[in-house]
Amino acid sequence: MKDNSDLSKSLTTGRRQFLKGAAAWAGIQIVPSHILGGPLAPSNTLTKGIIGCGMIFSNHIKTPGKLIAICDVDQKHLAKRMQTVKGKENGVTPYHDYKELINRDDLDIVHIATPPHWHALMTVEAAKAGKDIWCEKPMSRTIAEGQLMIDAVQKYERIFRLNTWFRFRSNFYGLKQPVSLVKKAVDNQVLGEGPYKVTISKSTGFDWKFMWVGKTNLPTQPVPDHFDYETWLGPAPAKPYNKHRTHATFRGYWDYDGGGLGDMGQHYLDPVQYILGKDDELPISVEIDADPQDSDAIGEWRRIEYTYADGTKIILDGEDKDKDAAFIEGPKGKIMKGFKSDIPNLIEKLKGLPEPAPQETDFHECVRERKKFCLNEQNGYYSSTLVNFGIIAHRINQNLDFNPETFRFAQEEANALIDQPARDKYQINI
Repeated sequence: MKDNSDLSKSLTTGRRQFLKGAAAWAGIQIVPSHILGGPLAPSNTLTKGIIGCGMIFSNHIKTPGKLIAICDVDQKHLAKRMQTVKGKENGVTPYHDYKELINRDDLDIVHIATPPHWHALMTVEAAKAGKDIWCEKPMSRTIAEGQLMIDAVQKYERIFRLNTWFRFRSNFYGLKQPVSLVKKAVDNQVLGEGPYKVTISKSTGFDWKFMWVGKTNLPTQPVPDHFDYETWLGPAPAKPYNKHRTHATFRGYWDYDGGGLGDMGQHYLDPVQYILGKDDELPISVEIDADPQDSDAIGEWRRIEYTYADGTKIILDGEDKDKDAAFIEGPKGKIMKGFKSDIPNLIEKLKGLPEPAPQETDFHECVRERKKFCLNEQNGYYSSTLVNFGIIAHRINQNLDFNPETFRFAQEEANALIDQPARDKYQINI
């Protein structure tokens, strides 16, 4: 990968280019040959393969599409999941090497259910192989990786979605109502014209899952025979094996994820970006209240506050200090947990107002018709980058000032974390 100065220039250029590309994309209808006249007719079921047989695997099994392949670097995980899906007798082939799965001619959609440090490389390789992509959250472990994912998905004209859904269906945690109702209130200025303040905490119905913390001074342990630890590390730095670094507890280490913020951040913050109409905007400052962090293991934080150029704030209240906080507050009103409000009969008032713009919410239909899914590589990049802003502030324990024109922080320690160069064998080439 490029050094950080060159990368910053490419990020700025790429950011502007992909925003222009979004408008152009709407007029492009490119349909792969296997959908239009090849072995798979539009009326048939799309096929899928899942990379990663860990905790989230069962979530991906439940999605539409015929499962034909699964992959994992842990032979025990792979064998267990082969039993779950009735394996070869059900037409499912197991793989150790994800590239063998990706390069199958009869595969339409690749599900990436791995730890975040693998998301970018696998997305790029899947796009190059002509596959559409259903990727776990958070979209990328670093800001630069997210940009590379955008570049690859758009270069190879793929359809991409993230595996979080609250912007378009389901009740939004403690609100106990769909996001569309809050979006409707903001779009119609029921809470005022802004700026707004959003608080995400236990008191507003959200849990930051601080059990995802790492352990310091991990002793070296022997690598189990059934586990390919070298490949599991992949792009991440080579470090001695300890069970706690991997599988169910990997989120507690900077090399692979961002703790509870990495785990839940895109679930919580992507809908907020959508509600606020900031799918193409990033905050200009981040304030952090936390203790100094270990260089390897992630610890807890107390508060992270994002501020946008218009004064809008998103507050992550990790210690749940403000028990009376509203989920969202504007100059003319508030919406609290359970969709309670200081505006009388709010839900009734919203019924007669214009609805938010319709969204493309059927991923398989988007794949067939080559339409952009509502949570795609572009808006997903922004909410993922919002998460990464918080992770960077937490990691270096510094407040951040961000210039959206140069796409640089005022703090050089933060700029150094825009990217983390991959090991030579795992470089990303688009």
